[in-house]
Amino acid sequence: MSGGFGGASAIGRRRFLVVSTSAVGLTLPVPRSASGASPGPVPASSATTSTVGLTVNGVRRSAVVDNRTSLLDLLREHLGLPGTKKGCDQGACGACTVLVDDRRVNSCLTFAVMHDGAHVTTIEGLSRGGELHPLQQAFIDHDGLQCGYCTPGQIVSGVACIAEGHARSREEIREWMSGNLCRCGAYTNIVTAIEQTAKGV
Repeated sequence: MSGGFGGASAIGRRRFLVVSTSAVGLTLPVPRSASGASPGPVPASSATTSTVGLTVNGVRRSAVVDNRTSLLDLLREHLGLPGTKKGCDQGACGACTVLVDDRRVNSCLTFAVMHDGAHVTTIEGLSRGGELHPLQQAFIDHDGLQCGYCTPGQIVSGVACIAEGHARSREEIREWMSGNLCRCGAYTNIVTAIEQTAKGV
């Protein structure tokens, strides 16, 4: 009769331990490559830095960075472009928004090495020949500035919002600007600035 505290249960437990121990000691087959040869040991990479080349605001730039460097830190700390702000550093506030190949990116959330060869536009790159971008001027005209900390990210994101065709109404602007979290007293003026600029494009 099985179960209980008799000898059968003790033997079952011993057999279980023997089988379990044997299973742990099994050597698993090594997968072979398509040529039939076993792959050699994979060397651990010792590279901790990389040279990253970018076209930033129309100018070719390069820097040697730690592979863990964010795009935000590359721009601010290595290339001397402090216009892009470090807010939450977790991708929640949008203060660090830049354009990478014309698409909005939270630069604090992405590694610089991932964008080698890309075209990056920061707030410093929006003006042309000393003339402000129309949205920069609209922020001034409509008093879309309060403390100003979120302003570079709001403007860069607003430029993309218009280019994407997502500025056809105030509701649409608010929806597509939702990645830029600041909602201070100037926010309604920010929406107006984007709306008016979109109408003029």
